[in-house]
Amino acid sequence: MGWFVIVASAFFLIAGSALAYVFGAAAVLSFIALGKSQFVAILPQRIFSQLNIFALMAMVLFMLVGEIMGRMGVTKYLIDFSMCLVGRFKGGLGHVNIMTSVFFAGVSGSAVADAAALSNALVPAMREQGYTNRYAGAVTAASSIIGPIIPPSIILIFYGALMQTSIGGLFAAGIIPGLVLAVSLMAVNAVLAHRHHHPGGRKEDVPPIFKTLRRALPALSLPLIILGGIVLGVVTPTEAAGVAVVVALAAGAYYGGLSVKSLYMSMERTVVLTGSIFLVIAAASCVGYVGSLQQWPQQIAMLANETGLTGVKFLLLVNLIFLAAGMIMDIPMALALLVPLFGPACLAQGVHPIHLGIILCLNLTMGLITPPVGACLIVVSAVTGENYSSLAKAILPFIWVEIIVLLFIILVPDVSLYLPRLLNLS
Repeated sequence: MGWFVIVASAFFLIAGSALAYVFGAAAVLSFIALGKSQFVAILPQRIFSQLNIFALMAMVLFMLVGEIMGRMGVTKYLIDFSMCLVGRFKGGLGHVNIMTSVFFAGVSGSAVADAAALSNALVPAMREQGYTNRYAGAVTAASSIIGPIIPPSIILIFYGALMQTSIGGLFAAGIIPGLVLAVSLMAVNAVLAHRHHHPGGRKEDVPPIFKTLRRALPALSLPLIILGGIVLGVVTPTEAAGVAVVVALAAGAYYGGLSVKSLYMSMERTVVLTGSIFLVIAAASCVGYVGSLQQWPQQIAMLANETGLTGVKFLLLVNLIFLAAGMIMDIPMALALLVPLFGPACLAQGVHPIHLGIILCLNLTMGLITPPVGACLIVVSAVTGENYSSLAKAILPFIWVEIIVLLFIILVPDVSLYLPRLLNLS
């Protein structure tokens, strides 16, 4: 019966069934296969306990913020501000693309939303200045994964809820790694700009700094308001998300793009996304219940000790598993399934939960730009009309650098832990 569950799950995954349905059904069948069908009656209570977490409300509100700001045309103002800062350098629009992703991270916290917005707004402009469509798309996809690392981040909230870790600490921890990632990508862009003779920004293309800053300020203020309120102890992360919604509505009125229709569409989209994520949590909680009854986390920790894979070696192995999972699975599903399994074992090895959250979330977001799936690659390919395989080849230099950055953050925990400790959030 156990083998039947595994084979059936693999068959339905290959057939294209939704992961939530597959893993939910596999969990129920596993109870039957293990002769513990009486525990199926407890699943509704288990599911509700996993959904009834206050921190998840912050995730929903931040998704609403991203939807509202994304419909206000804020991308244009962030691009103009980035142009003022780095547009004059050689390979200027490539730098602008990466810098805009840093600023856009404080608005959406979503890599896919970042990739879609910048593919529409920046790739055509890069083509006009002599960049190949393939390279412009590759830069856009590569820089999009900065979004989920710099606060506010939806997946960091998700991880924090799963591991009962400080959301404020995770937000603070994401800032330096996100900036390190951005600088590394800009370094690669600079090297490739000289190799392929990419142009710098023309002087007439650079907008006036003060006017541009004034227009971009409402969007730029969001992460400062969120993190500042949490650090000062004025608000909890969930309350900060509520404040962010109010600021997003005020920004919408300031930009003149707020309407009843756009607000309704933003709320509708947020409800759809929330429902899909909560369905994933429900299915993963069922699998997690099977794992807890079978003591999978304890067995993993015991196996690590017996094989000598402890400390950094074990952490590197876990990262390899997460890298592989990120290539084929949705991030919420991968987090919900794998973090309860490997998280406790990593903590037993002495890994700080905030440090673990940053490296695992960065790890999984890299799957968004890595074949065979790569959601950001698919989005950029669809928007730009560039062939998927061609885009996958062009993004390879950026992927290698991102892997190096990930290793650096793994081996030097202070990169992610410095700010949380400084701000007393760890």
